Parts: sequence; structure tokens; C-alpha cells
Amino acid sequence: MAARIRAAVVGSTGYGGVDLLRLLRRHPHVEVTSVISSSSAGQDISGGYPHLADIYEGTLDPVDVDLIRQKADVVFAATPSGASSELVPAFLDAGLKVIDLSGDFRLKSGALYEKWYRKKPADEKYLVRAVYGLCEVFGDEVKGSDFVSNPGCYPTAALLGLIPAVKAGWVDPETIIIDAKSGVSGAGRSLSLTVHYSEINENFKAYRVNSHQHTPEIEMALEKATGATVPVTFTPHLVPMTRGILCTMYARLKEHRTEQDFIDLYREFYRGRPFVRIRGRGVWPATKEVWGSNYCDIGFSVDERTHRVTILSVIDNLVKGAAGQAVQNLNLMMGWDESAGLELVPVYP
Repeated sequence: MAARIRAAVVGSTGYGGVDLLRLLRRHPHVEVTSVISSSSAGQDISGGYPHLADIYEGTLDPVDVDLIRQKADVVFAATPSGASSELVPAFLDAGLKVIDLSGDFRLKSGALYEKWYRKKPADEKYLVRAVYGLCEVFGDEVKGSDFVSNPGCYPTAALLGLIPAVKAGWVDPETIIIDAKSGVSGAGRSLSLTVHYSEINENFKAYRVNSHQHTPEIEMALEKATGATVPVTFTPHLVPMTRGILCTMYARLKEHRTEQDFIDLYREFYRGRPFVRIRGRGVWPATKEVWGSNYCDIGFSVDERTHRVTILSVIDNLVKGAAGQAVQNLNLMMGWDESAGLELVPVYP
């Protein structure tokens, strides 16, 4: 059996952080030795999340690099964008392995980050060092690395749905449209008018149209995977549910293809990757079918009348879109079974 490693979770009072605690609790090779919060240090772990009572005991640690170095081998940084760029370099310089769940190290251009995130970028040497951890596509780069930038939730669903078709040259990349919908947990736990019950209940709205910070990340990863510049139109929407992302993606076909062609292509592309499930003809995935799991389910429809393909991709935004993929990246980093700690059956209904 592989030796157990010690893990610290920074930003443990956010939704991504608390889901990490849930997943790591059942991991066969990991012991969580430090649960950290800058805003709630010294408070009981179960104070903000009573469901953790008698599961994680003790108080939350402060953000102290020396203390973390003494207690952990790997750090999950589940902090907001703008905070990780300040914290992560110190963790790396202290010899810790890091998996960062923020957006601070995904884009390799500091200028591009500043334009889309409107925040000061991280030091370039750390941007270059970070491996983009879309496991099913760039997993070989993750193996043996010490610093992984976990992909965003929308990019995970969109990229897993698009990359095989774009890489195969089956679709015109200039025609890609991504129509994405997310549950409210994607906005985090902080209070805001946007996620106020009276504002979101029985409501459905687009936001950050043509200006969402995940747009350049999607384009960057598509170019990295295919070697071609792929501009996309990306529109996110907020729906009144807790978890889940559905990406409905459209593109014009370069030549005649059938739904079965796409099914065969994708099943071959993701052969041996346990967390991508390809649906059969006429079967399209729904967010409820991956709820609480690390799966990404993908389905297709080819419209011969318009010569377009519709690709549908669903994930749980807090698991495959955040904490689950972070654990999957840890497994790849350490050379463990990719599924370790993640063999979760979706919760249904």
C-alpha cells in the first residue's frame, strides 16, 4: 500500500474547501492534518459546517507557512482568485506540493489574467511552473509535478465536451458556441444580492455575457490541446439549483458525421479514463445524473438539416469542477490509482 501523505486544506470554509474535506476523508492514502481559514482561525471546524461534527474535530489553523510546512506535505489552496497568487509561492518555496483551485495560475499570460480578472497577476515564474490539470487531456504532465492549477468548473465541462471533436478536425472552430448553466454554489458562499433567495428563486439569467473570466481559459486549453487558435462564444447562466453545470455546445460540421461517429470518437479518446461517460444515441445527460460525483457525462445530437452538432456535457461543479478534480490531480501527481478516493456513485434523486 502507498504511504499516506499529510494534506492541508487552505480556504476550508468555502464550498470547494469543504467538499475537499468530504472527499479526502475517504481517501486511502491521505490524512488531513491541517484545516486552514484566514477568516475563521481558532474557531471550531464544525462551527460553520455542523455536518462535519464528530468527523473533523479541533479548530481551524491560521495561514502560517511554517506551521503548514510542519504539518503537511501537500496543500490544496481553495482560496479566491487574487489570494492564491499571494499565498501559493510561499508554499512552493517551502517545499510543499500545491494544487491550486483558484484561477490565479491557469492563464500563462499575466496581462491576459489582469484583463479578464481585473487583479494583479502572479509572478511569471510561478505561472510558467504551474501545470494545467485537466486530467483526461493533460494528465501526463501532471504526473510527478509539484504544482498543479486546477481547471475552472465551466472550462472542465466545456473542454471535455469539445476537445475530441476539435482535435479530430470534425468541426469548424470558428463556429463554436458554448451555452452554459450553473447552480448557485458556483458563486461561492459569500453573501451577495445575486444569490439572494428572492433574486434567484424562480429566476434564470445570463451574466458576464462575453466577459466571463473562464473564456480565455477555455481558448487557452483548446489551443494547447489542438495546436490551433480556437475562439469561442461563451455565455454562462445562473439557475436556481445548488449543484451542477450543463454545457450545451454548438458547432458546424466540416463534413458529414453521424451521432454514432461522435460516440465512437469520444469513447476511443477517453478510453481508460474512468470519469468520462459517453451516452448512446438519443440519450442526453442531465446534471442530476452526476450530482455529488466526479463524473462528466457527454451526449450528442447531429442536425443534418443545419450541418451542426450539439454536444451536451454535465458535471457537478463542486466535484469534477473543483474538489474532485483536485483529488484526481493529486492521485496523478503521486502515481496512485486515478480513482482513489473518488469512486462515488452519484446521489439520485
